[in-house]
Amino acid sequence: MGNRGPTLEDVAREAGVSRATVSRVVNGVRNVAPDIQRAVREAIARTGYAPNQAARSLVTRRTGAVALVLSATGGSFTARLFSDPFFGRVVDGVLPVLRARAVQPVLLVAESEPARAQLVEYLRRGGADGALVVPLDEDDPLPGMLVAAGLPTVLFGSPRVGVDCGWVDLDNAAGARLAADHLWAAGRRHLATIAAPATAPAARRRLDGFTAALAGRGVADVPVEHGLFTEESGRAAMARLWRRDPGIDGVFAANDLMARGACRFLAERGVAVPDRVAVIGFDDSVAARSAAPPLTTVRQPVEEMASAMTRLLLARLDAGTPETGSRVFEPVLVVRESA
Repeated sequence: MGNRGPTLEDVAREAGVSRATVSRVVNGVRNVAPDIQRAVREAIARTGYAPNQAARSLVTRRTGAVALVLSATGGSFTARLFSDPFFGRVVDGVLPVLRARAVQPVLLVAESEPARAQLVEYLRRGGADGALVVPLDEDDPLPGMLVAAGLPTVLFGSPRVGVDCGWVDLDNAAGARLAADHLWAAGRRHLATIAAPATAPAARRRLDGFTAALAGRGVADVPVEHGLFTEESGRAAMARLWRRDPGIDGVFAANDLMARGACRFLAERGVAVPDRVAVIGFDDSVAARSAAPPLTTVRQPVEEMASAMTRLLLARLDAGTPETGSRVFEPVLVVRESA
């Protein structure tokens, strides 16, 4: 090969196949026998051939990149982004799937109307092949904007009515019922909940699941205070609940950070957890394991959900069709020391 870099022809000679076959393997065309794909990849490794991404994009009309979009309409976005382990778990689920396909992630943030418009235009002009969207608000218009622009889109969380795209979600109501059932089985009868912000995608389902489970046992009035998914907001919500009814003996919080804040408030008041008040969180994040005491919590398999979301998008891109898919995950109660 002299001083020039290896070419498709070099790879074809090394693998004993045609140049066209090498091109199909490099461009991800699916109608190539597995043994031939393997021979071509081994030849690529031996020759050190590196595809020209610009030329490849002209053939496939693919950029080889996928956007991971964090989107919010409220004002507390930045604080939550850097304090909530949820986002890191999403990234941990997305990256291995993209790496296995040699697809590059592009992290984009949309926190305002101008940012959303700019993001849609960037993707429409070919900034990435599709979007993995993590919306923080139920009424976020971005998913609908992406779908209307014809951009392949998959959401973390089910979409609003009328938004036809792929999605993954957890059965949030079932998870909240697990928490209610566990507290009731432990003999707790004066229960309260620290709910998520009313605009959060899963807020209503977690709240409804918990209150419905108790209504089925004859408890019609459950004290509710809303937090902001942060530890400090959970502490403040627990303080408000305690002022309303110091007889509370069990609390379900809509995420682990708020549950940890509730435990902090109770510890400051000398109230023993779980002897006097049992506390259950939601997510099974690092915040649950680092709480004092370690939290009983409803596990949301964020990494698995993010991986599934990524595979749904890649499958749609591979198929080249507008077909969408979805998957709902089942929650699991993880029992530790707080309840």
